[in-house]
Amino acid sequence: MKNKIVLSHLDEDGSAVMVDVSDKEVTSRIATAAGRVTMQPHTMQLIKEGGLKKGDVVSVARLAGIFGAKHTPQLIPLCHPLTLQNIEIELDLDNSDCAINIKATCKVMGQTGVEMEALTAVSVAALTIYDMCKAVDRTMELTNIHLVAKSGGKSPDFNINEN
Repeated sequence: MKNKIVLSHLDEDGSAVMVDVSDKEVTSRIATAAGRVTMQPHTMQLIKEGGLKKGDVVSVARLAGIFGAKHTPQLIPLCHPLTLQNIEIELDLDNSDCAINIKATCKVMGQTGVEMEALTAVSVAALTIYDMCKAVDRTMELTNIHLVAKSGGKSPDFNINEN
């Protein structure tokens, strides 16, 4: 007989439910996610020169990523609201590939992980870059949004570079 996969967000009837974390230990939890926005060379040049009508793309995308992480439970229906202790958003302009690499790290002392907050931060930062630049480049691509690392809690630590 095959092993039955148990999804933690479903009850015995198959209905969606929030996972009960009340018995979990409070631990330090950290998650890092990454993603990338590729664009035309002209768009990258405008971002570097501050030549877009909507303003400083990098600064606004960083703030949007922080905002996204903080509001993850309002966007993802079964996410627990967390009091995040720190959110770091890094945006690196890769001139050779005409891309912006985004990395978000979220930290919390809590009973559940912060993977969704880190992934949401990257996604919202990428969407903000697209929104601010779409008037000059509708060919931009938001790619490779993924979990890079997580630690804390009962599950084993994860680091994509070690797996």
